[in-house]
Amino acid sequence: MTRTAGIGWPAKHIWLMRLYRLRDAPAYLGMDVNRFNVEVRPYLTEIPIGSQGIAFDRLEMDAWTDEYIARNGRPAERRRLWDVENQQDSRKEVESGGLTSKSMESGWSKAVERVTSQKRKCF
Repeated sequence: MTRTAGIGWPAKHIWLMRLYRLRDAPAYLGMDVNRFNVEVRPYLTEIPIGSQGIAFDRLEMDAWTDEYIARNGRPAERRRLWDVENQQDSRKEVESGGLTSKSMESGWSKAVERVTSQKRKCF
C-alpha cells in the first residue's frame, strides 16, 4: 500500500504547490473552512480557475500567517531550569544521608516504627 500526501501523490513526491484551491487552502493553514473564510479569505487575492474554481496563492497565505503571528503570537515563556543559587555542588563531599533533613529523618523513623510494631491481621 502506498502512502499518499493527501492529493493522491505518493508521499515521497511531496511538492509545495504555488496555488491552493479553496478546498485545500484551510488545511494548508491548519484551520477549518469557516475560520478561513472569516479571518483569512478577505485578505487574499482570489484567483479564478476555470469557470467555477477559486485558488489562493501560497505566498500570500504565508505572508498572512507571518503577519498574524507578529500580531497575535506570544513568545515562549522563559523559565530558569536550574536555581543556580541553591544548586548543590557535586564536587563537595556529602555525608551519608546528607540530603535529608533531621525533621524528615525523625518523621521517617516514626513511620517505620509504627508499621513494624503493628500486629498483622489475619483474614
